[in-house]
Amino acid sequence: MRATESSPTRKRPTGRRLGDSGTRDAILDAARDLFAEHGFEGASLRAIAHQAGVDAGLIRHFFGDKERLFISTVADRTEIPTRMAAALAGPVEGLGTRVTDAYLCLWEEEETKPILLALLRSAMTSERATELLIETLGGRMRETAALPALSQTTAPRFALASAHLFGVAVARNVLRLPVLVDLPHDELVGQLAPTIQRYLTGESA
Repeated sequence: MRATESSPTRKRPTGRRLGDSGTRDAILDAARDLFAEHGFEGASLRAIAHQAGVDAGLIRHFFGDKERLFISTVADRTEIPTRMAAALAGPVEGLGTRVTDAYLCLWEEEETKPILLALLRSAMTSERATELLIETLGGRMRETAALPALSQTTAPRFALASAHLFGVAVARNVLRLPVLVDLPHDELVGQLAPTIQRYLTGESA
């Protein structure tokens, strides 16, 4: 029997031309979905390429490696850095309320909650993913440090505010503590905002 008759044809992604402007977007969309589903360690470049419909070599062309792809996905395919930076960019008055509301909304909205859960999963299972998240999100936050509203904010204060919000968000949305789950969003913001304001500015909300 001839080889052409006995050997199955291996299916390959059709791929996109190297210069196709949609290629990078397709890769980032696929990476966002698979990182959200499997975490940093579990999402392979091969699987991401397959979902994006491109050759795996194009991922290396655009991003270099999985670490750089992960960073680009967090920065370009989530609203997390942009929305938090916007909340921090306003006046000192109401800063705690804006930051608390923005952060809790990210954990509650269908568009952003999956990627936050993926980031949490990745950070818990991969030390390198944790380093990358700190590098990416921390870098964006440092860009806002010179804003007037944060002129009095020290690194320990910023870390305390971040840890406080993160702990409440995980308790409410991951551990599902009944008291926090049942608390209306606006009421929870009202309870937390004065503390976050004090962390960030040294003043009450």
